[in-house]
Amino acid sequence: MKKIPVPTVNRLSIYLKCFNELLDSNILNVSSSEIAKIIGLNSAQVRKDLAYFGKFGRRGFGYNVSYLKENITKILGTHKNWNVAIIGAGNLGRALTMYKGFLNRGFSIVACFDNDPAKIGWEIDGINIYSIEEIEKIIKKEKIEIAIITTPSSSLSEIINILKKTNIKGILNFAGKHILNEGKIMIRNVDLALELEQLTFLISNKNKIQTEEKGGKNQDNL
Repeated sequence: MKKIPVPTVNRLSIYLKCFNELLDSNILNVSSSEIAKIIGLNSAQVRKDLAYFGKFGRRGFGYNVSYLKENITKILGTHKNWNVAIIGAGNLGRALTMYKGFLNRGFSIVACFDNDPAKIGWEIDGINIYSIEEIEKIIKKEKIEIAIITTPSSSLSEIINILKKTNIKGILNFAGKHILNEGKIMIRNVDLALELEQLTFLISNKNKIQTEEKGGKNQDNL
């Protein structure tokens, strides 16, 4: 299997959102140029991205939106439900636990963990808050495969060591400290300050940045 560029992987969720919106508008077929216009790319890049995963379009007819949605959903792995734990019941952890948009995308928040005795035993929107000491037991009981960490960075190493003993397959890390994949566990680091720095760079250098929005030949029938 040929290697897929990280930017292409990062765009898969954007494509899926686009296809959902098209179907909501009763649009059943779409060209690469129409997709490109919606998500801010050029049509050549759209065709190249989709080609990594198969041959989806037909010249003269474009792409079947429902078929694209079905396949991108399978590629992303969201055709099945994923049970998720939130580790850290602070402001961010509580907000993520209550966010209803996860369920529509195939992610069910089924447990929350914290080390504060004042929080343990309570619920957040129907989700139990357990002690950090119960992570291994609850992850096994609830068949949890993904953890979202929202604790302070000082607790991160301890939590990672606990999760390495479980069946957790992936971690979304909001703890503010960059960590690498741990053996079988895939890790995505989310640093909001870093994202803001990237944004201010783009604002300050918008005339110097070459983006994928420019260039590429249009083939409107595909």
